Order: sequence, then C-alpha cells, then structure tokens
Amino acid sequence: MNVAQRPVASSIQRLTRTSRLVAGALAIGLVVGAGSARAESNFVNGAGTASARLLFSVVIPKFLYLQVGSGTPLTNNTAIDTILFDMTSTPGAIGTGTPQAGTGGDATGGAVTARVLGNNFTAATNLSATTTGAMSNGTSTISWSEISVASPTAITVTPAAAATLQHPGTLAAPFADGAATTVSLTPVGRVINQAARWTFSYKNTNIPASGTYGASLANGGQVTYSIVMP
Repeated sequence: MNVAQRPVASSIQRLTRTSRLVAGALAIGLVVGAGSARAESNFVNGAGTASARLLFSVVIPKFLYLQVGSGTPLTNNTAIDTILFDMTSTPGAIGTGTPQAGTGGDATGGAVTARVLGNNFTAATNLSATTTGAMSNGTSTISWSEISVASPTAITVTPAAAATLQHPGTLAAPFADGAATTVSLTPVGRVINQAARWTFSYKNTNIPASGTYGASLANGGQVTYSIVMP
C-alpha cells in the first residue's frame, strides 16, 4: 500500500466504526422507546403476588353560567325576554293599587327561570341587577319601585340546584332607578349552584301619563344581571 492510499483506508475505518456506533445507538433508542410505551406489568416465576398499576386523571375547567329567562344550560342565548304589563283592556283599574300580573317570560305569566352555576368561587359574591334609570315613554317616567317580585320558587333543573336563588334587592324593591340591587350568594366547596322561578308584578300605585314605558334600553326598560367569578 502506498502512502497516498493510507488516508483513504483510515477514513474508511473511521467511517465503519462511526456507522457501528450510530447503529448501536439507534438500536438502544428503539429498545428504550418500546419499553416506555408499555403499560406496567409484573411477571412472577413461581409462587408469589403479581401487581400492576394505572393512573387516572380528571380535568374540570372553571366555568360560570348565568340564566335569567330563556336559555339552555351551559350555552349562550342572545334572546332577551320581555315582561309586559298591558292595562289597555282594564283602564278602570289604573292607579287603584291592585297589583297587575305580567305576561311573557320563558316561564310565562311574567315569570322567568333564573340560575347561577359556577365552580371557582373563593368567597361569597354578589348577584346584581342594574338599570340605567326609570322607565320612560319619551317624556314621562315610571319608577322601578313600581315593580315587585314574588318569593322565589324552587324549580327542577339539570344538574339539580343545591339551593333556591334569591332575587337581588328585596321582594318589594327588586330594582332601583339607575342603580344596582344585589344579593349575596355563598359557595359550597367553591361551587354556587342555585336556581328559581322569579315572578314579577306591577304595583299600579299611581296614574301615569299614557304611553309605552320601557320596552328598550334607550327608554330605560332593560335590567342587566351580572355576577363575577375569579
């Protein structure tokens, strides 16, 4: 072998050794990879006890659901229900102080389904009901003090409610003109799961000027309910 051939031979030998090392590494990698994919097992040769284990994990995300009126649990619904008190057919009763039942609402008869369901409350929190001002017909107003709510009644929902949901404020004054009324809700194990049926009435204590009052956000007829969860 001449001198010019030696570097070539040495290179071939180095390449051969490198290829063997790479092949060996690949073989080891394949063995380790296959072993890590197996479930645990235990083989006992002869008398003894064999055992194997599994791990389980359940992931529950934080969520908050508020429903007042129409709605499907844990979904969004953009429809806004209307509670209507129309005294067109009974003008002689206007201002007599006889409470008037409403129509509309998802539960009909001026009643709505109300529900709060959330799972990450670290302390008691408020459910609020906010108005932008008195209800207007464009020139005159009717105060929200003319609206009352009956004692909440328990309802059947899925999952079942743990308590009956109280309305913000009081039964006689559930709303305030241009302000918020509130009710405190206390979680159990970080969960608030309360529901009820709320039924509203018009107190009818005075004789307002004719017209349609409220019925839109612009005329002060909208109530916004809200609750905050961390």
